[in-house]
Amino acid sequence: MTEPAIRVEDLHVVRGGVDVLPRLSCEVASGSVTGLLGPSGSGKSTLIRAIVGVQRVAGGRVEVLGRPAGSPPLRSRVGYMTQAPSVYGDLTVRENLGFFAHVLRQPGETVEGALADVSLEEYGDRVVDRLSGGQRARVSLATALLGAPDLLVLDEPTVGLDPLLRRDLWELFHRLADRGTTLLVSSHVMDEADRCDELLLLREGQLLAAATPDELRAQTGEQQLDDAFLRLVEATT
Repeated sequence: MTEPAIRVEDLHVVRGGVDVLPRLSCEVASGSVTGLLGPSGSGKSTLIRAIVGVQRVAGGRVEVLGRPAGSPPLRSRVGYMTQAPSVYGDLTVRENLGFFAHVLRQPGETVEGALADVSLEEYGDRVVDRLSGGQRARVSLATALLGAPDLLVLDEPTVGLDPLLRRDLWELFHRLADRGTTLLVSSHVMDEADRCDELLLLREGQLLAAATPDELRAQTGEQQLDDAFLRLVEATT
């Protein structure tokens, strides 16, 4: 069997004296589009930061692509898109991508490929501060795509985007998975759950379910995934 791309065991994270993640365990299958879903404050971003190795943890273990999270060899293999766009506002889109491509030691042609992937070719010479919020988010996503990482970790990548662009991005995510990339995509919008191969459902730092959309329907007897999530919440309260 193929080893999971991400393995989390008994992860314990404390922030401000509060157990944000109390002994969480889960896995993300290699080559899958896995949705990390739950309401705001459920611990999604904290888990993501632990996976990419930038979160201080109180206990447990996080393994990414067979190595401890945050290991130097993972820097070129993991693409990370933060919830807030992490690009330079006073540079153009193309200058931003060129800078990050240089940091990652990637050839210049990767810039144009990333622009095409996020449908920003016509905005390549526009200063980022003059873009809309959704466009800035796409620039941030493009930087995560540079270098064709083995794992993409995306924190709320579709927030603020119109339905057509959201659809296009989910199609891109599945094209990347078909090429062998593993994607972990967080969202608080349950209607995006059906676009995922696998689901990790969080609430208040607890893993409510790890299942495919169809398995979740069968487990709860609900056809709508937001109703299935509510049924799981009711079962734990």
